[in-house]
Amino acid sequence: MPQTETPGTEVAPRPRLRWWTELPLILLVYGCYSAGRLLARGDVAGAVDHGLAILRVEKALRLNAEHPLNRLFTREPWLGVPADFWYASLHYLVTPVILVWLFRARARHYRAARTWLMTSTFIGLIGFTLLPTCPPRLLSAGHGFVDTMAQYSAYGWWGGEASAPRGMGGMTNQYAAMPSLHVGWALWCGVMLWRYGGTRLTKVLGVVYPLVTALVVMGTANHYFLDAVAGVAVMGVGLLLAPLVLRAADLVRTRLSRRTAPVTQGAGSPIVSAGCQTSAGERIPRQRESRLDPAAGPDASPSDAGEGAPAPAR
Repeated sequence: MPQTETPGTEVAPRPRLRWWTELPLILLVYGCYSAGRLLARGDVAGAVDHGLAILRVEKALRLNAEHPLNRLFTREPWLGVPADFWYASLHYLVTPVILVWLFRARARHYRAARTWLMTSTFIGLIGFTLLPTCPPRLLSAGHGFVDTMAQYSAYGWWGGEASAPRGMGGMTNQYAAMPSLHVGWALWCGVMLWRYGGTRLTKVLGVVYPLVTALVVMGTANHYFLDAVAGVAVMGVGLLLAPLVLRAADLVRTRLSRRTAPVTQGAGSPIVSAGCQTSAGERIPRQRESRLDPAAGPDASPSDAGEGAPAPAR
């Protein structure tokens, strides 16, 4: 249905998406995501306290999904090794692939989906900064967790310190566990596959991918159950705020275009002056002049002069 414009309102034109503007924007958000994870890396004592507090809350709520999953992944390498590959790889591969797919095949929905993802990511960065949290794998051994990333590091490209490549563990913040954006981004991917995939297989993948990711982050002892819940909550808040962010972006774009665009009237003719005054000998379109008007000069057309003249007697 064509977009209509009511009197007194102005509909902002939908911006045309370009890959050379989208790619720097995505890289900027990912850079902020990576930098934000490093902000609280020095507060180790506070991060450990927050992690233990989450365990106490889960114990009070009778939630204990992490321990049995972690024991299973530790005892069974055929589960633990694929789970570590899943955690260390898919988070950084599936999300950009789906972004590119939306951009190329579902351009109508891309901008809203991208804004939802970015808004939720920035909310997650606030959580990393305000609530640095020690993951289960970095707690003391007395709490019963095993770092499967370190246990199976010989099988993959990651090191024993984190999911980062070997030798680069010190460049990441291992205390950015709350909320779990692994789960949050996986949920976003699942929703995109379910809504826009168009096949039964994509709908199945849309359900399986976030669910398996939630099990993986707990089984590898990288996140608590409440971290996963917080990741889902962050995506929900981001979904609610995304339309507001889009409207704000459109408003800013409209105002900037007004400032940069030249002021024109009609088919490109410049406005004479702000007071709508005309120069000597210039007439306003459809201007009517009386035959008896002494100011009417030779510029008056015959049709203009004829208007208002008495009809001839018959």
